[in-house]
Amino acid sequence: MEVVSVSEDYDVVVIGGGAAGLNGGLMLARARRSVVVIDAGDPRNAPAGHVHGLLGREGIAPGELLERGRAEVSGFGGRVLRGTVGAVAREDGGFAVELVDGSRIRARRVLVTTGLVDELPDVPGLRDRWGRDVLHCPYCHGWEVRDQAIGVLASGPLSVHQALLFRQWSDDVTFFSHTLRPTGEQVEELAARDIRVVDGEVASLEVVEDRLTGVRLSDGTLVAREALAVSPRMVARAGFLAGLGLRPVDHPSGAGEHIPADAAGRAEAPGVWVAGNVTDLMAQVGAAAAAGAAAAAQINADLVAEETREAVAAARNRFSADTEARNCARVAADRRHGL
Repeated sequence: MEVVSVSEDYDVVVIGGGAAGLNGGLMLARARRSVVVIDAGDPRNAPAGHVHGLLGREGIAPGELLERGRAEVSGFGGRVLRGTVGAVAREDGGFAVELVDGSRIRARRVLVTTGLVDELPDVPGLRDRWGRDVLHCPYCHGWEVRDQAIGVLASGPLSVHQALLFRQWSDDVTFFSHTLRPTGEQVEELAARDIRVVDGEVASLEVVEDRLTGVRLSDGTLVAREALAVSPRMVARAGFLAGLGLRPVDHPSGAGEHIPADAAGRAEAPGVWVAGNVTDLMAQVGAAAAAGAAAAAQINADLVAEETREAVAAARNRFSADTEARNCARVAADRRHGL
């Protein structure tokens, strides 16, 4: 992957080199746009061993998927550069993108696909197992833990919903209320689905020979489990957009913070689009990639509209100049002929 070293100009800069950013970059490169994808090299799904639910690429390693994506973008003339964006500002009708190493890129439009950060519950041992046997998405990992003893740690407003979903993959699901006691209605729902509720704060995870074997409560009780689902607080990586007036806001689900956008991916700041987890906290890899492609198409259409307006204005100016020249020539001819 290349490294930015000088000030450069592009039609579009894509900030974020995950599935959404690379697919957006691919679409723009195929549209014959000058495009650069800036990749900080810190993908959200790096701890996971495989990508699931992605048609044609089921089970592919996250790193391999990104490597293939980078090669495809480059194959159509796009660039993928290693770097971390520190700030974005408006400049000369477009944008100046400042990298933390001092490099600078100018672009007419910006596509932000930086994803999010998972803020995990403060339980000893939990982060070390993240993406392995500590999971969050049943559609991403449910098949791999099917029929196992699954625990669900109450850690957010979607935890009960999460437990009800994982019940689809196993009839042995235990809900650990931890610090968030479910409501009476939720207790009834869990009981109706034969999901056991265990009260008491979770103190740590029990791991034997690099495998999760149980969840230990603060009173010392050990509940045997083979997998544990959590609902992390998901926060968009978007601090560098503050100079454009864009800041993460609470997501309607209560699951974290995102950058709002319309259905086309257009953010509130003119000329800026967002795609993937930075705006859609729940998007899986396939949905994020599709959103990147859709946003790229919208950006290209916006640039085409701008270029068409400029071409029409230029044509009108040429027509006016030609008309004036012809009129002047006619007047001069008339004078020569005494008219």
